Amino acid sequence: MDISESLEKYAELIVKVGLNLRPGQRLLIGNPSTRGAQLHTAPLVRQIAAAAYKSGASYVDVLWGDETMFRDRFLYAPRDSFTEYSTWQANAYEDFSGKGDAILTLRSNNPDLLSDQDPELIGVAQKVHLQQMHSLSQAISLNSMNWCVVAAPSPAWAVKIFPNLTSDKAQDKLWQAIFEITRVDQPDPIAAWKEHISNLLTRSRYLQAKQYSALHYRAPGTDLTVGLPKGHRWISARMTAGNGVDFTANLPTEEVFSLPHREQIDGSVRASLPLPYSGAMIEDFSLTFEKGRVVNISARKGEEVLRKLIETDEGSASLGEVALVSNSSPIARRGHLFYDPLIDENASCHLALGRAYRFTLSDGEGLSDEEFQARGGNLSLAHVDFMIGSGEMDIDGIQADGSTEAIMRQGEWAFDA
Repeated sequence: MDISESLEKYAELIVKVGLNLRPGQRLLIGNPSTRGAQLHTAPLVRQIAAAAYKSGASYVDVLWGDETMFRDRFLYAPRDSFTEYSTWQANAYEDFSGKGDAILTLRSNNPDLLSDQDPELIGVAQKVHLQQMHSLSQAISLNSMNWCVVAAPSPAWAVKIFPNLTSDKAQDKLWQAIFEITRVDQPDPIAAWKEHISNLLTRSRYLQAKQYSALHYRAPGTDLTVGLPKGHRWISARMTAGNGVDFTANLPTEEVFSLPHREQIDGSVRASLPLPYSGAMIEDFSLTFEKGRVVNISARKGEEVLRKLIETDEGSASLGEVALVSNSSPIARRGHLFYDPLIDENASCHLALGRAYRFTLSDGEGLSDEEFQARGGNLSLAHVDFMIGSGEMDIDGIQADGSTEAIMRQGEWAFDA
Protein backbone atom coordinates (compact mmCIF):
# COMPACT_ATOMS: atom_id res chain seq x y z
CA MET A 1 0.00 0.00 0.00
CA ASP A 2 1.35 3.42 -0.97
CA ILE A 3 0.56 5.56 2.03
CA SER A 4 2.69 8.60 1.22
CA GLU A 5 -0.26 10.82 0.26
CA SER A 6 -2.29 9.74 3.31
CA LEU A 7 0.72 10.30 5.58
CA GLU A 8 0.98 13.85 4.29
CA LYS A 9 -2.73 14.46 4.98
CA TYR A 10 -2.40 12.88 8.43
CA ALA A 11 0.56 15.11 9.27
CA GLU A 12 -1.33 18.20 8.10
CA LEU A 13 -4.34 17.18 10.22
CA ILE A 14 -2.13 16.70 13.29
CA VAL A 15 -0.53 20.11 12.87
CA LYS A 16 -3.60 22.13 11.85
CA VAL A 17 -6.41 20.47 13.84
CA GLY A 18 -4.73 18.56 16.66
CA LEU A 19 -2.07 21.06 17.66
CA ASN A 20 -3.39 24.06 15.73
CA LEU A 21 0.25 25.13 15.65
CA ARG A 22 0.81 28.88 15.63
CA PRO A 23 3.55 30.71 13.68
CA GLY A 24 6.63 31.14 15.84
CA GLN A 25 5.88 28.19 18.13
CA ARG A 26 8.37 25.41 18.70
CA LEU A 27 7.22 21.78 18.49
CA LEU A 28 8.55 18.83 20.47
CA ILE A 29 7.68 15.32 19.20
CA GLY A 30 8.11 12.31 21.47
CA ASN A 31 6.27 9.91 23.74
CA PRO A 32 6.56 10.45 27.51
CA SER A 33 5.10 7.00 28.21
CA THR A 34 7.75 5.04 26.29
CA ARG A 35 10.71 7.39 26.67
CA GLY A 36 10.54 8.68 23.12
CA ALA A 37 8.98 8.29 19.69
CA GLN A 38 9.84 4.88 18.25
CA LEU A 39 12.40 4.78 15.44
CA HIS A 40 10.05 3.07 12.97
CA THR A 41 7.78 6.15 13.05
CA ALA A 42 10.43 8.26 11.32
CA PRO A 43 8.52 8.63 7.99
CA LEU A 44 5.52 10.14 9.80
CA VAL A 45 7.71 12.26 12.08
CA ARG A 46 9.39 13.79 9.03
CA GLN A 47 6.02 14.59 7.45
CA ILE A 48 4.85 16.21 10.71
CA ALA A 49 8.03 18.28 10.93
CA ALA A 50 7.58 19.47 7.34
CA ALA A 51 3.92 20.36 7.97
CA ALA A 52 4.91 22.20 11.14
CA TYR A 53 7.52 24.30 9.38
CA LYS A 54 5.02 25.08 6.58
CA SER A 55 2.66 26.35 9.31
CA GLY A 56 5.33 28.68 10.65
CA ALA A 57 7.00 26.63 13.39
CA SER A 58 10.25 28.24 14.48
CA TYR A 59 11.84 24.94 15.49
CA VAL A 60 10.92 21.23 15.56
CA ASP A 61 12.74 18.71 17.75
CA VAL A 62 12.26 14.98 18.32
CA LEU A 63 12.94 12.74 21.31
CA TRP A 64 13.58 9.24 19.98
CA GLY A 65 13.15 5.98 21.87
CA ASP A 66 13.68 2.27 21.27
CA GLU A 67 11.45 -0.38 22.84
CA THR A 68 14.06 -3.11 22.30
CA MET A 69 16.53 -1.27 24.51
CA PHE A 70 13.78 -0.60 27.05
CA ARG A 71 12.94 -4.31 27.23
CA ASP A 72 16.63 -5.25 27.43
CA ARG A 73 16.85 -3.29 30.65
CA PHE A 74 14.29 -5.62 32.25
CA LEU A 75 16.09 -8.65 30.84
CA TYR A 76 19.66 -7.84 31.79
CA ALA A 77 20.03 -4.82 34.10
CA PRO A 78 20.86 -5.30 37.80
CA ARG A 79 17.67 -5.84 39.79
CA ASP A 80 18.56 -2.99 42.15
CA SER A 81 19.13 -0.43 39.36
CA PHE A 82 15.53 0.40 38.42
CA THR A 83 15.46 3.66 40.35
CA GLU A 84 18.13 5.01 37.98
CA TYR A 85 16.81 7.61 35.56
CA SER A 86 18.23 9.99 32.98
CA THR A 87 16.47 13.34 33.28
CA TRP A 88 17.32 14.94 29.95
CA GLN A 89 14.04 14.02 28.24
CA ALA A 90 12.02 15.25 31.22
CA ASN A 91 14.00 18.49 31.10
CA ALA A 92 13.21 18.90 27.39
CA TYR A 93 9.47 18.54 28.04
CA GLU A 94 9.71 21.05 30.87
CA ASP A 95 11.55 23.51 28.62
CA PHE A 96 8.90 23.33 25.86
CA SER A 97 5.84 23.25 28.12
CA GLY A 98 7.19 26.01 30.35
CA LYS A 99 7.51 28.34 27.37
CA GLY A 100 4.06 27.58 25.95
CA ASP A 101 5.36 25.62 22.97
CA ALA A 102 3.52 22.70 21.38
CA ILE A 103 4.04 19.05 22.38
CA LEU A 104 3.05 16.03 20.30
CA THR A 105 2.94 12.51 21.72
CA LEU A 106 3.30 9.82 19.07
CA ARG A 107 2.11 6.41 20.29
CA SER A 108 3.36 3.30 18.50
CA ASN A 109 3.71 0.72 21.23
CA ASN A 110 4.00 -3.03 21.60
CA PRO A 111 1.26 -3.78 24.17
CA ASP A 112 2.98 -7.05 25.18
CA LEU A 113 6.50 -5.65 25.49
CA LEU A 114 6.89 -6.48 29.20
CA SER A 115 4.09 -9.01 29.60
CA ASP A 116 6.53 -11.69 30.81
CA GLN A 117 8.55 -9.42 33.10
CA ASP A 118 8.47 -8.92 36.86
CA PRO A 119 5.48 -6.71 37.84
CA GLU A 120 7.47 -5.42 40.81
CA LEU A 121 10.20 -4.03 38.56
CA ILE A 122 7.63 -2.64 36.14
CA GLY A 123 5.99 -0.82 39.06
CA VAL A 124 9.28 0.60 40.32
CA ALA A 125 10.38 1.81 36.88
CA GLN A 126 6.99 3.32 36.09
CA LYS A 127 6.76 5.18 39.40
CA VAL A 128 10.23 6.69 38.96
CA HIS A 129 9.31 7.70 35.42
CA LEU A 130 6.06 9.33 36.54
CA GLN A 131 7.90 11.22 39.26
CA GLN A 132 10.37 12.59 36.73
CA MET A 133 7.56 13.55 34.34
CA HIS A 134 5.54 15.31 37.02
CA SER A 135 6.21 18.76 35.56
CA LEU A 136 4.81 17.71 32.17
CA SER A 137 1.80 16.06 33.81
CA GLN A 138 1.07 19.29 35.66
CA ALA A 139 1.35 21.32 32.47
CA ILE A 140 -1.09 19.01 30.69
CA SER A 141 -3.47 19.09 33.66
CA LEU A 142 -3.46 22.87 33.44
CA ASN A 143 -3.57 22.96 29.61
CA SER A 144 -0.57 25.25 29.76
CA MET A 145 0.23 24.66 26.09
CA ASN A 146 -1.36 23.11 23.00
CA TRP A 147 -0.71 19.37 23.03
CA CYS A 148 -1.91 16.35 21.09
CA VAL A 149 -1.66 12.55 21.17
CA VAL A 150 -1.75 10.49 17.95
CA ALA A 151 -0.89 6.96 16.86
CA ALA A 152 1.20 5.19 14.23
CA PRO A 153 1.56 1.42 13.62
CA SER A 154 4.41 -0.70 14.90
CA PRO A 155 5.08 -4.24 13.65
CA ALA A 156 4.29 -5.89 17.00
CA TRP A 157 1.22 -3.75 17.64
CA ALA A 158 -0.21 -4.39 14.15
CA VAL A 159 0.22 -8.16 14.43
CA LYS A 160 -1.38 -8.09 17.88
CA ILE A 161 -4.51 -6.55 16.33
CA PHE A 162 -4.46 -8.59 13.12
CA PRO A 163 -2.76 -11.88 14.09
CA ASN A 164 -3.69 -13.73 10.91
CA LEU A 165 -1.75 -11.35 8.64
CA THR A 166 1.94 -11.00 7.89
CA SER A 167 3.70 -8.12 9.60
CA ASP A 168 3.70 -5.92 6.48
CA LYS A 169 0.02 -6.56 5.67
CA ALA A 170 -0.96 -6.06 9.32
CA GLN A 171 0.79 -2.69 9.36
CA ASP A 172 -0.91 -1.67 6.12
CA LYS A 173 -4.28 -2.64 7.58
CA LEU A 174 -3.60 -0.72 10.81
CA TRP A 175 -2.56 2.34 8.83
CA GLN A 176 -5.84 2.14 6.93
CA ALA A 177 -7.76 1.84 10.19
CA ILE A 178 -5.99 4.88 11.63
CA PHE A 179 -6.71 6.90 8.49
CA GLU A 180 -10.40 5.93 8.73
CA ILE A 181 -10.92 6.72 12.43
CA THR A 182 -9.09 10.05 12.08
CA ARG A 183 -11.10 10.92 8.93
CA VAL A 184 -7.94 11.18 6.83
CA ASP A 185 -9.68 9.01 4.20
CA GLN A 186 -12.39 11.61 3.65
CA PRO A 187 -12.18 14.11 0.74
CA ASP A 188 -11.56 17.05 3.11
CA PRO A 189 -10.31 15.74 6.48
CA ILE A 190 -10.07 19.18 8.07
CA ALA A 191 -13.66 20.08 7.12
CA ALA A 192 -14.83 16.70 8.41
CA TRP A 193 -13.13 17.38 11.72
CA LYS A 194 -14.70 20.81 12.04
CA GLU A 195 -18.15 19.22 11.73
CA HIS A 196 -17.26 16.43 14.18
CA ILE A 197 -15.90 18.88 16.74
CA SER A 198 -19.07 20.96 16.46
CA ASN A 199 -21.24 17.89 17.16
CA LEU A 200 -19.23 16.90 20.23
CA LEU A 201 -19.28 20.44 21.60
CA THR A 202 -23.10 20.41 21.33
CA ARG A 203 -23.16 17.31 23.58
CA SER A 204 -20.83 18.85 26.13
CA ARG A 205 -22.84 22.09 26.28
CA TYR A 206 -26.02 20.08 27.00
CA LEU A 207 -24.38 18.24 29.91
CA GLN A 208 -22.71 21.40 31.14
CA ALA A 209 -26.09 23.10 31.47
CA LYS A 210 -27.47 20.17 33.53
CA GLN A 211 -24.83 20.28 36.29
CA TYR A 212 -25.79 16.84 37.60
CA SER A 213 -24.65 16.04 41.14
CA ALA A 214 -23.71 12.47 40.21
CA LEU A 215 -23.76 9.77 37.53
CA HIS A 216 -25.14 6.26 38.06
CA TYR A 217 -23.74 3.46 35.89
CA ARG A 218 -25.51 0.11 35.44
CA ALA A 219 -24.31 -2.86 33.35
CA PRO A 220 -23.46 -6.53 33.96
CA GLY A 221 -20.88 -6.46 36.77
CA THR A 222 -21.28 -2.68 37.18
CA ASP A 223 -23.36 -0.72 39.67
CA LEU A 224 -21.43 2.46 40.33
CA THR A 225 -22.30 5.97 41.49
CA VAL A 226 -19.82 8.75 40.77
CA GLY A 227 -20.34 12.16 42.34
CA LEU A 228 -19.63 15.31 40.33
CA PRO A 229 -18.31 18.35 42.22
CA LYS A 230 -19.94 21.75 42.05
CA GLY A 231 -18.47 23.68 39.16
CA HIS A 232 -17.44 20.62 37.14
CA ARG A 233 -17.01 21.25 33.42
CA TRP A 234 -17.91 18.92 30.55
CA ILE A 235 -15.18 19.03 27.91
CA SER A 236 -14.96 17.63 24.39
CA ALA A 237 -12.91 17.88 21.23
CA ARG A 238 -11.72 21.47 21.45
CA MET A 239 -9.96 23.25 24.33
CA THR A 240 -8.13 26.51 24.80
CA ALA A 241 -4.62 26.32 26.19
CA GLY A 242 -3.06 28.76 28.60
CA ASN A 243 -1.07 30.15 25.66
CA GLY A 244 -4.37 31.11 23.97
CA VAL A 245 -4.32 28.39 21.28
CA ASP A 246 -7.43 26.28 20.61
CA PHE A 247 -6.46 22.65 20.09
CA THR A 248 -7.77 19.06 19.96
CA ALA A 249 -5.84 16.88 22.38
CA ASN A 250 -6.55 13.45 20.89
CA LEU A 251 -6.84 12.24 17.31
CA PRO A 252 -9.16 10.36 17.20
CA THR A 253 -11.62 11.63 19.81
CA GLU A 254 -15.25 10.66 20.38
CA GLU A 255 -15.58 11.44 24.11
CA VAL A 256 -17.27 14.00 26.30
CA PHE A 257 -15.58 14.02 29.71
CA SER A 258 -15.66 15.67 33.11
CA LEU A 259 -14.41 15.62 36.71
CA PRO A 260 -15.47 13.03 39.29
CA HIS A 261 -15.50 13.96 42.97
CA ARG A 262 -12.62 12.02 44.49
CA GLU A 263 -14.53 11.26 47.71
CA GLN A 264 -17.92 10.40 46.20
CA ILE A 265 -17.39 7.16 44.28
CA ASP A 266 -19.19 4.06 45.50
CA GLY A 267 -19.96 0.65 44.05
CA SER A 268 -18.37 -1.79 41.63
CA VAL A 269 -17.35 -1.48 38.01
CA ARG A 270 -16.22 -4.13 35.54
CA ALA A 271 -13.91 -3.25 32.69
CA SER A 272 -15.33 -4.04 29.27
CA LEU A 273 -11.99 -4.10 27.44
CA PRO A 274 -8.43 -5.18 28.35
CA LEU A 275 -6.03 -2.47 29.54
CA PRO A 276 -2.44 -2.27 28.22
CA TYR A 277 -0.31 -0.60 30.90
CA SER A 278 3.44 -0.07 30.93
CA GLY A 279 4.11 -2.93 28.53
CA ALA A 280 1.81 -5.43 30.24
CA MET A 281 -1.84 -6.45 29.75
CA ILE A 282 -4.55 -6.30 32.43
CA GLU A 283 -7.60 -8.35 31.46
CA ASP A 284 -11.08 -9.17 32.82
CA PHE A 285 -10.78 -6.90 35.83
CA SER A 286 -13.16 -5.28 38.30
CA LEU A 287 -12.78 -2.54 40.90
CA THR A 288 -14.86 -1.85 43.99
CA PHE A 289 -14.95 1.68 45.45
CA GLU A 290 -15.99 2.96 48.86
CA LYS A 291 -16.03 6.69 49.61
CA GLY A 292 -13.93 7.42 46.57
CA ARG A 293 -11.19 4.81 46.93
CA VAL A 294 -10.54 1.37 45.48
CA VAL A 295 -11.03 -1.19 48.25
CA ASN A 296 -10.99 -4.37 46.19
CA ILE A 297 -9.64 -5.51 42.82
CA SER A 298 -9.77 -8.69 40.79
CA ALA A 299 -8.28 -9.54 37.42
CA ARG A 300 -7.91 -12.70 35.38
CA LYS A 301 -4.56 -11.47 34.06
CA GLY A 302 -2.23 -8.72 35.24
CA GLU A 303 -3.72 -8.35 38.73
CA GLU A 304 -0.35 -7.54 40.29
CA VAL A 305 0.34 -4.87 37.65
CA LEU A 306 -3.08 -3.38 38.37
CA ARG A 307 -2.34 -3.44 42.09
CA LYS A 308 0.97 -1.65 41.55
CA LEU A 309 -0.81 0.99 39.47
CA ILE A 310 -3.35 1.61 42.24
CA GLU A 311 -0.52 1.79 44.79
CA THR A 312 1.46 4.37 42.78
CA ASP A 313 0.51 7.07 45.28
CA GLU A 314 -2.40 8.29 47.41
CA GLY A 315 -4.42 9.54 44.44
CA SER A 316 -4.01 6.53 42.14
CA ALA A 317 -6.66 4.62 44.11
CA SER A 318 -9.32 7.17 43.14
CA LEU A 319 -10.65 8.56 39.85
CA GLY A 320 -9.64 11.63 37.87
CA GLU A 321 -11.94 11.43 34.83
CA VAL A 322 -15.40 10.28 33.76
CA ALA A 323 -15.95 10.06 30.01
CA LEU A 324 -19.00 9.25 27.90
CA VAL A 325 -18.76 7.66 24.45
CA SER A 326 -21.51 6.28 22.24
CA ASN A 327 -21.33 2.54 21.68
CA SER A 328 -21.89 3.24 17.96
CA SER A 329 -18.84 5.48 17.61
CA PRO A 330 -16.80 4.85 14.44
CA ILE A 331 -14.16 3.06 16.50
CA ALA A 332 -16.68 0.84 18.31
CA ARG A 333 -18.28 -0.06 14.99
CA ARG A 334 -15.01 -1.57 13.77
CA GLY A 335 -15.64 -4.40 16.21
CA HIS A 336 -12.06 -5.12 17.29
CA LEU A 337 -9.72 -4.04 20.06
CA PHE A 338 -6.81 -1.71 19.29
CA TYR A 339 -4.89 -2.52 22.50
CA ASP A 340 -4.13 1.15 23.02
CA PRO A 341 -6.13 3.44 25.34
CA LEU A 342 -5.77 6.42 22.98
CA ILE A 343 -7.98 4.62 20.47
CA ASP A 344 -9.94 2.15 22.59
CA GLU A 345 -11.19 4.88 24.94
CA ASN A 346 -13.06 6.30 21.96
CA ALA A 347 -14.96 3.06 21.51
CA SER A 348 -16.33 2.95 25.04
CA CYS A 349 -17.40 4.96 28.05
CA HIS A 350 -14.41 5.03 30.38
CA LEU A 351 -12.98 6.17 33.68
CA ALA A 352 -9.44 7.14 34.61
CA LEU A 353 -7.56 6.17 37.73
CA GLY A 354 -5.39 8.92 39.15
CA ARG A 355 -4.82 12.55 38.25
CA ALA A 356 -7.70 14.85 37.36
CA TYR A 357 -7.39 17.62 34.81
CA ARG A 358 -7.58 21.06 36.42
CA PHE A 359 -9.44 22.45 33.42
CA THR A 360 -12.42 20.16 34.15
CA LEU A 361 -13.27 22.35 37.15
CA SER A 362 -14.40 25.96 36.87
CA ASP A 363 -11.37 28.15 37.72
CA GLY A 364 -9.44 24.97 38.52
CA GLU A 365 -6.28 26.18 36.80
CA GLY A 366 -5.82 28.90 39.41
CA LEU A 367 -6.28 26.71 42.50
CA SER A 368 -3.56 25.40 44.77
CA ASP A 369 -3.29 21.64 45.19
CA GLU A 370 -5.08 21.89 48.52
CA GLU A 371 -7.88 24.01 47.08
CA PHE A 372 -8.32 21.67 44.12
CA GLN A 373 -8.60 18.66 46.41
CA ALA A 374 -11.00 20.47 48.73
CA ARG A 375 -13.34 21.01 45.78
CA GLY A 376 -13.21 17.34 44.78
CA GLY A 377 -10.27 17.13 42.38
CA ASN A 378 -7.81 14.25 42.54
CA LEU A 379 -4.01 14.53 42.53
CA SER A 380 -1.73 11.72 41.37
CA LEU A 381 1.34 10.98 39.31
CA ALA A 382 -0.75 8.52 37.28
CA HIS A 383 -3.62 9.04 34.83
CA VAL A 384 -4.75 5.75 33.31
CA ASP A 385 -7.96 5.37 31.31
CA PHE A 386 -9.83 2.06 31.42
CA MET A 387 -12.90 1.13 29.42
CA ILE A 388 -16.24 0.21 31.00
CA GLY A 389 -18.89 0.92 28.33
CA SER A 390 -20.87 -1.56 26.28
CA GLY A 391 -24.19 -2.01 24.51
CA GLU A 392 -25.60 -3.13 27.88
CA MET A 393 -24.71 0.02 29.83
CA ASP A 394 -27.26 2.52 31.12
CA ILE A 395 -26.19 5.84 32.68
CA ASP A 396 -28.41 8.26 34.60
CA GLY A 397 -27.68 11.80 35.65
CA ILE A 398 -28.69 12.44 39.26
CA GLN A 399 -29.90 15.94 40.00
CA ALA A 400 -29.44 17.83 43.27
CA ASP A 401 -32.96 16.90 44.44
CA GLY A 402 -32.28 13.19 43.82
CA SER A 403 -34.34 12.88 40.65
CA THR A 404 -32.76 11.17 37.65
CA GLU A 405 -32.58 11.67 33.91
CA ALA A 406 -31.42 9.22 31.26
CA ILE A 407 -28.05 10.07 29.73
CA MET A 408 -27.32 6.78 27.97
CA ARG A 409 -29.41 3.68 27.31
CA GLN A 410 -27.86 0.45 26.03
CA GLY A 411 -24.68 2.34 25.29
CA GLU A 412 -26.27 5.11 23.20
CA TRP A 413 -27.11 8.72 23.92
CA ALA A 414 -30.59 9.03 25.45
CA PHE A 415 -31.01 12.73 24.72
CA ASP A 416 -31.05 14.90 21.61
CA ALA A 417 -28.69 17.82 21.48
